Amino acid sequence: MKKPAPPKPLDKVKTTADIKIPKDILDQVIGQPNAVKKVKLAMRQRRNLLLVGPPGVGKSMLAQALATHLPPPKQQINIIHNPQNPNRPLVEVVSDTPNEKIIEPNQAPSFVSEHLGYKCARCGAFSEPQEKKCPKCGLGKFDHLTERNKIKTTCFGDKGQETDVTYQRHGKKIQVFDYAIESPDINAQKLRMTLIPFNRKTFVHSTAASETELLGDVRHDPYGSHPEIGTAAYLRVVAGSIHEAHEGVLFIDELPHLGNLQNFILTAMQERKFPIVGRNPQSAGASVKVEDVPCDFLFVGACNIKDVQDILSPLRSRILGNGYEILLETSMEDNDLNRGYLVQFVAQEIVKDKKIPHATRESIDLVIEESAKRALALDDARNSLSLRLRDLGGVVRLAGDYAILEGSKLIEPRHVKESIEEAKPIEYQLQERYGSVWKGIEKDSIIAPEYGKGGSSYL
Repeated sequence: MKKPAPPKPLDKVKTTADIKIPKDILDQVIGQPNAVKKVKLAMRQRRNLLLVGPPGVGKSMLAQALATHLPPPKQQINIIHNPQNPNRPLVEVVSDTPNEKIIEPNQAPSFVSEHLGYKCARCGAFSEPQEKKCPKCGLGKFDHLTERNKIKTTCFGDKGQETDVTYQRHGKKIQVFDYAIESPDINAQKLRMTLIPFNRKTFVHSTAASETELLGDVRHDPYGSHPEIGTAAYLRVVAGSIHEAHEGVLFIDELPHLGNLQNFILTAMQERKFPIVGRNPQSAGASVKVEDVPCDFLFVGACNIKDVQDILSPLRSRILGNGYEILLETSMEDNDLNRGYLVQFVAQEIVKDKKIPHATRESIDLVIEESAKRALALDDARNSLSLRLRDLGGVVRLAGDYAILEGSKLIEPRHVKESIEEAKPIEYQLQERYGSVWKGIEKDSIIAPEYGKGGSSYL
């Protein structure tokens, strides 16, 4: 992986439009060199991650970057009807990676050898496809056949599984590509539903997921799978996040908030497969179960520092046994290089937002100054720049909105100053208005006994 280019020198920046935004999400991560290094290792070695740090320092961005560097999924997961027991649908795994082999023309099906020009349809003699007439009987090989260089067909394997096969000319021999399908029952081939398709995202964000969202479910059928008016069980199977993340990344922020559901994640990580069952005991789906649904994913969990203790010990052990725990930085040294990265961040936020104009150099300087103030106020970091970038991005966006409201083509210093003044959390606003947060909260519960001279009450 190429090392990202350093940011543009500050003295050459007039507006954020001069900044080139890296295409790789990993190169857009600001001020986290150790975390970026570990993510690069994770993507190469297929490791799990636990990212720890306060909100807004880049945890979800690192997880997304990991997902973008994974290869495209190579398997599609289908659910197929089980005629022997409809409430136990079967799993079919289809691979898009062909098995390649070279065979002799006499090993291929007759119609394949004939259409490819290796076999005479009259006498059955074999010859090279470049010979248009059979050297034995003299018949034109393609007088009554369509000449082809490649033939796609379907065959059945030793276990009765249906397989897509491609035959094509390869000199004196035939090259064969067959796409492996792990299917347990030939009689169920016509009744299938794609649960996890090939063309899916490799990043699944499952923060605050319920048990059903995380582990899958089977929908209710009010007609009890009646053969004429009901819906068959295999059509009602719903994938969970752990299954959707198969061959990709499962990202869960605020991991400790999942509570006991962390145990299921641990099981899925260990087994790389997890059953899907109906989770509502009052539903017709409660009697349905699909065994061994694949869920081979890379796990990225994230949380705040104070919540680490609430992560289940076996899950942390699993991550450490095959991955890394990373404490993210909250500030970086205030120097020209890091100021350049902060300018890149401002440009990235503007480009991602797509609704606000670019910022002038003077406006950027104000954002940098605000970053230095926040590093000192929030993390007691002197001569540093804050990496709590989500809140800083809010300042940039509000300044951009003020510029749009004013009809300005660029974000000017006055917009940034107004944004810094106004972009304050409610706690700060309560502090300024009432002297403390608690006094502000008390205002919600105060009811005056009388209102006005007439004695009318609020009630």
